Order: sequence, then C-alpha cells, then structure tokens
Amino acid sequence: MEQKYPSALLEKAVGEFSRLPGIGRKTALRLVLHLLRQEPQFTVTFADSLTGLVQGVKYCKVCHNISDSEVCNICSHPKRDPSLVCVVENIQDVMAIENTQQFNGLYHVLGGVISPMDGIGPSDLQIASLVERVAAGGIREVILALSSTMEGDTTNFYIYRKLAASGVKLSVIARGISVGDELQYADEVTLGRSIVNRVEFDGKY
Repeated sequence: MEQKYPSALLEKAVGEFSRLPGIGRKTALRLVLHLLRQEPQFTVTFADSLTGLVQGVKYCKVCHNISDSEVCNICSHPKRDPSLVCVVENIQDVMAIENTQQFNGLYHVLGGVISPMDGIGPSDLQIASLVERVAAGGIREVILALSSTMEGDTTNFYIYRKLAASGVKLSVIARGISVGDELQYADEVTLGRSIVNRVEFDGKY
C-alpha cells in the first residue's frame, strides 16, 4: 500500500527525487524533509544551482566533456599534448584519469559504449566526431581507455576498424584494470599505471 503524504507538494517533491538513480521513495522522503528543515534560502540556493546547471552547462565542441565554455579547459590548455587523444566512455572517466596526474593529452568522450542489448549503436555515440578529429590531422596516437567489459571491447574493436586505415597509432590501456571493471571505479594508482603502460591495439585480446 502506497504511503499517504500530508501534502501534495511534498508528494510531488518526493516523486521527483525518487527518479534519481539509486534513490528510493524512503530516501527521497528523507532528503525532502531535510530540505524543509533548513533555512528557506538554503533550499532556494540548492534549487538555483540545479537550474543554473541545466541552463548554463555546455559540452566541449572538441571532446564533448562538460564545460562552462565552447571549448573545455583541458582542450584549451596550452601545455596539453594535442597529438595524444584518450577515448573514454563518460565524463566520470575523464575525472578519474585526471586524478592520476599521469596523462597530459586530450580526451574524447563517447557518451557510452556500444550495447545492442540496451539499443545503443555506434550512431548513438561520438564515434563519427572522433573519426573526423583524426582525419583532420595532428593526432599521432589514440588511446582506447574504455571499461574492460564485453561492451567496452566491442566499442574498442569498432573504433579500431574505423581508424585502422588512418595511420594513427592505436593503443589500449594495460589490463591492470580487472576484466569486467568500470574505469571510474578503479583506484588511481592502478588506473595511472594502466595509462602509462598502455599497449598497441591490434584489434585482438
């Protein structure tokens, strides 16, 4: 039996919070009641930050990372190596690799991996723009830093086929990352070593 809320506004707020990943209705209710117990300005500032996020955040036109401007601060940094591009699944992976302080190139965020079971194909990802970046010249190596899952391996192989004739060096991060692990959950030391000790990718495992 569904819980009865004393306020329709409360019920609506709980409903919205419970749509967040990993947040059930009990947790959502606890969060909403916590906000109600704060000074009104706290909740207003909290809501404004979310509105500002939706209205103001951009995606870098070069690498598709989250940015406050048309080109992110990594792509525009004068000391980064633009000839080295690390291909990752999502923005969390960019942050994970940056935390290792072992990589000084640029990134390319795919926005996911190929997963037929989930209805995600190559056209749903930023693969075409990666091919265009390589075709434009100036890139000597593309590092495939995707999760060591079946979907990640499938995406690696698809990109390999798309870039094989380009002449650019293709490498894959060393398998210090356990098979089946997602990149963003790897510890910084292991992830850093995997980037440094990357190996050439030949389309096989």
